[in-house]
Amino acid sequence: MANLDFELLVTEAPLETPPVRPGTGTGAAADFWGIVRGTEAEREIEGIDYEVHREMAEHQFRRIAKRARDKFALADIVIHHRIGFVAVGEASLFVRVCSRHRDEAFRAIRWIVDELKKKVPIWKRPRFKDVVAGVVDAAPGSTIPATTNPATV
Repeated sequence: MANLDFELLVTEAPLETPPVRPGTGTGAAADFWGIVRGTEAEREIEGIDYEVHREMAEHQFRRIAKRARDKFALADIVIHHRIGFVAVGEASLFVRVCSRHRDEAFRAIRWIVDELKKKVPIWKRPRFKDVVAGVVDAAPGSTIPATTNPATV
């Protein structure tokens, strides 16, 4: 979904860098990539399975983008979040903001990512390398229940 100053996307496709769309008042564009690291709870993982309540996630993306636009006087906001399985080293989140000055852009990126983590109904479950098929396992503090389905462990 997109409108004049937001580009908000929830997708199963690998994330790509969108073109910068600076306005005439833009002096800074800042990008953030959230990349799946190789460990979770001090154990090696293959990647992370992301699940989403799509309608609610898109609603929260819009609310966060509108608040960020007003709070930091942003000219453009791009938020893309990948769902499904995302392997180690691949991006699960891309955020870009454009503003008049770099300080607002840097502060806005941090604020947006923090708000996304707090408010958007996207849950993650790490896929551990050392899990035996059929054995129930979940990371401490995991937001998705453990499963006995070997295809998702």
